[in-house]
Amino acid sequence: MPAPLDPAIAAVIPKLPLRDPPSLTPKTARDSLRALADARAAVPPPPVAMVADIEVEGAAGPLAARLYRNRQAPTSSTVVFFHGGGWVAGDLETHDRQARLLAIETGAVVISVDYRRPPETRFPGAFEDCFAATRDVIARIGEFGGDPARVGVAGDSAGGNLAAAVALACRDAGINLAGQMLVYPVTDIVGSYADAGENALYPSRDENAEGYFLSRAVMEWFAGHYLEDADHATDWRVSPLRAKSLAGVAPAVVCTAWFDPLRDEGKAYANALTAAGVPTAYHGGPGLIHGYFGLGEVSAAAKTEAERARTDFKALLDRDV
Repeated sequence: MPAPLDPAIAAVIPKLPLRDPPSLTPKTARDSLRALADARAAVPPPPVAMVADIEVEGAAGPLAARLYRNRQAPTSSTVVFFHGGGWVAGDLETHDRQARLLAIETGAVVISVDYRRPPETRFPGAFEDCFAATRDVIARIGEFGGDPARVGVAGDSAGGNLAAAVALACRDAGINLAGQMLVYPVTDIVGSYADAGENALYPSRDENAEGYFLSRAVMEWFAGHYLEDADHATDWRVSPLRAKSLAGVAPAVVCTAWFDPLRDEGKAYANALTAAGVPTAYHGGPGLIHGYFGLGEVSAAAKTEAERARTDFKALLDRDV
């Protein structure tokens, strides 16, 4: 039997945004996620030794980014982090605490990237920005962690989708990443969450269609804004689970949440990575919902599960290569 919904999570669900797609606009989606982040202002963020706003090179010019460093060392690992928010919402502020915790618990220098968002910039803009930013960080590695053999990518939700696609692009470009951490990632957008046949491939889309913060209807809304042409969903840069081969991609940590419409496509990606011979650690998020990496302050279960995943990611970044 699956674990029941964590009571602390159940109590906070009514306070979470993005639950009414008919009234959503890109502006309201962005404002609601930023308001959620601002509501925590009275709780000091996890302290790190250094935070600096910087720029990295995107596909069409410089992008805002934020660097987090929690220790001084001659060399350290470096993580390029892509925030979630359905590609449309989310920014450096909404994911500031997640980036801090990643720096604290992995010891890596973390560079959070503010990629271009739809609908102003549709696919493949966000992907191209994230890949370009990763290449730029590697080219400038002496400014950051200093060790080109210990660079990883990470992201949550849409950011997990972008991290997975960047990891594939790095493989194809001959760039050897130390690891990838995909947190409740979007991995298969074919059908844009509106096609019954495609949805049937992933029972969690029906089981968790609504009532647990992220809904299938909101995912349909996000996909519709990201893709100008629904046929783009078959592109591996949109749906990494549809890539012809996953062999040779960076070792992975994949996290899902039991009460999440994205659960089964995330698990399918973890299974596909394993089948392709990619070392993969999987965390199923029992009792948790989409977004639990941001709920560690209210849920001990969420905090513990996120810490387990970051510990596994640290092991990838620190291993001898």
